[in-house]
Order: sequence, then C-alpha cells, then structure tokens
Amino acid sequence: MASTLISRASRRFLKHSFPSSGLAIQYPSPSVFNPLISTEPSISINRNFYPSLGPFGQYHHQDSEFESFKTVRSLSNFQFVQHISTSPSSLKEGSEGNKNQSGNVGKANISWIDLYLPKQVQPYAQLARLDKPIGTWLLLWPCMWSITLAATPGQLPDFKMLALFGCGALLLRGAGCTINDLLDRDIDTKVERTKSRPVASGLLTPFQGLCFLGFQLTLGLGILLQLNNYSRVLGASSLLLVFSYPLMKRFTFWPQAYLGLTFNWGALLGWTAIRGSLDPTIVLPLYASGVFWTLVYDTIYAHQDKEDDLKVGVKSTALRFGDFTKEWITGFGIACLGGLALSGYNAEIGWPYYAFLAAASGQLGWQIWIVDLSSRADCNSKFNSNKWFGAIIFGGILAGKLVS
Repeated sequence: MASTLISRASRRFLKHSFPSSGLAIQYPSPSVFNPLISTEPSISINRNFYPSLGPFGQYHHQDSEFESFKTVRSLSNFQFVQHISTSPSSLKEGSEGNKNQSGNVGKANISWIDLYLPKQVQPYAQLARLDKPIGTWLLLWPCMWSITLAATPGQLPDFKMLALFGCGALLLRGAGCTINDLLDRDIDTKVERTKSRPVASGLLTPFQGLCFLGFQLTLGLGILLQLNNYSRVLGASSLLLVFSYPLMKRFTFWPQAYLGLTFNWGALLGWTAIRGSLDPTIVLPLYASGVFWTLVYDTIYAHQDKEDDLKVGVKSTALRFGDFTKEWITGFGIACLGGLALSGYNAEIGWPYYAFLAAASGQLGWQIWIVDLSSRADCNSKFNSNKWFGAIIFGGILAGKLVS
C-alpha cells in the first residue's frame, strides 16, 4: 500500500516538475512498478538539454533538476528495493559473499556431481571426492614418474601401465577418503571444512560407507591383479599405511610425514610394474623426494584447519611448526629437489630433465615464498597448484628419457 502511494506521488511530482525539460518518461501500464513482471521505465535523454553528458554516455550530475529526478525515481522503485532487502536467501548470499571477500573459504560451490549424477549416487561420489581431483593427481604423479623412469631409453613409457595406474590412483584415493571419513566421523562434525561430508552429516550411515569401501577395494584388486607378482605383494602391503593413516593425527604431530609414506608408494610400485624388481639407487631417492614434497604441500593444506584442530585436539605439522612453518617447508622443498636430482643422475637421464627440474624448483619456491598461511583460501590455492609441480617433473623425466 505504501509503495503504491509513493509511486503515484512520484509520478504526479514528475509531471509538474518537468513540463518542458526534455526528459521523455514512459511508464509501464501497471499502476505499481513491479520489477518481477516489468522492465525499468525507459528514459530518453535530450543531449542538448544536458550538456554535461560525457562522450561515453556517463553523467557528471551537474544539474540540480536531474538530481531531484534521481531522488524521486529512487522512491518510485521502493517496492523493488524492499523485495530484495527482505529476501532471506539474499541476506544469506550476501553474508556468504562478505565472508568469501574477507579471504575465508565459504561453502563449496555446486559441483558436477550435483548437476549430473542421480541423487542416490551423489553421496558416494562425494565420499570418494570425485569432484576434487587434486588428491588423485598427487597420488598419481609419483607413479607416473617411476613408470617413465623405468622405460627403455629413447622410447615412450608403457601407456597401458599409465592407464592402469591412473585408474588405480582414482580408486585408491577414493578408498582412502572413505576410510578417513569413517574413522574421523566424530572429528569431522566439529571442523567447519569437513562437517558437511556424507558420513559426518548423516547422508550415509557407517554401514553404507563400509559397503562402498568394499566395492572400491574390489575394483582396486582387479587392477592390482593385472601386475606382476612382485608388484602385487608390494601393492597389497600399502593397505596397512592406507588404513592406519587417519589415526596418526591423534598420536603424533607428524601425520603429514605418514601421509607422504602412503601417497608416494607408487614411486616404488611403478618401477616394479615395469622392471619386476626394485633398483634402490633410483627408486629410494625418488620415493624420499615424494615424501618431502608431501610434507610441503600437506603442511600448507593443514594450515586451513589449525584453529579447528586446536579445538578438537588433533595434531599436525602446521601446529608443530607454527610461525616457523616456512623455514621448515623450505628445508623439505630443498630435500625434495635434491632427491629428484639424485634419482635422475643415477638413472642416467638426459639433460632436459634438469631444465624441467629447475622450472619445478621455481614453482615450488614460488608457492612457499608467497603463500599466506593465515588465509584458508590462499593455502588451498597453493595446495592445488602442486599438480603443476608434479606435471613439470613428469615432463622432465619424459623428455630426459627420450634423449638419453
């Protein structure tokens, strides 16, 4: 009712205030302006009447009558403003937008899982983190490094083996996430970033999670059986690390080191899948470099949750290192690059490898140097950038093997 009276009053005021002003005002047919069913009233400006109109159509607002027109026109749109400002969803979105602008990570955006998968399948896809492929990449790169290092000099790596390990990384990473969510469901409910996970939020029961884990491990076994006997035993032995890793944060400040031992097992497995045995002079430095690399990126990642970890009582290298984090991860980065250089030297790899290694050094140094450990968004961004570090090293090994 109030908006109707204001709208009528504004039109009456405009009619008497601008009889020959050069402003042609056309109102929509409804008596009350409703933005949901109408467009804005069209306004045509007489440029001769308003010499202050800029070359690109911008207004310099030098005319007092034009200011009066703007004021009244704002009142006539009162209904539109009232509709937006009192919408609960708009208030919520605005609050989340402000939170994101302050550098904090807000709620996750809708992913392809929500758009394309059936609702019954969505919780399982989220449990396996299919919408967050960074974990699969970080697990896969050491495998691809090792497979390529084991290739015959001057030839491309075995593409069938690369594909098998790609599928295996996707399945094993998903299984690891399922195990983690089942064991950590009591902790995840207390941490802002993890409380919406399927098991913690109640979308899936622990029994459903266990059944899904059995499905994932069965598919993984099918891939493992494609490898030689040596690799089957070595691959199966990694399950001890996979199952025990989620418990480490309860007992030690070094769960990131334990994750490194787990995530880089493929550096051992990839070589044996091609050669049928291990060469310690090549594979062990490669494995160690992967562990140090994990200490870099997962310590950065752990800084996202350090406040929640303190409240819950779990441990991490982010809490262990505190203000000296950058000094620690710089040391780990140097150790990682040294291990990669030693592995390549022992493998007698060609010179392009070292050029790529220099580029990877720059990428790793960049993320350590500029990461803002107090910003969750920046920590997450730098963590995700490690897929490029892995890709650069892979490109270097491939180029070095082709010319060696």
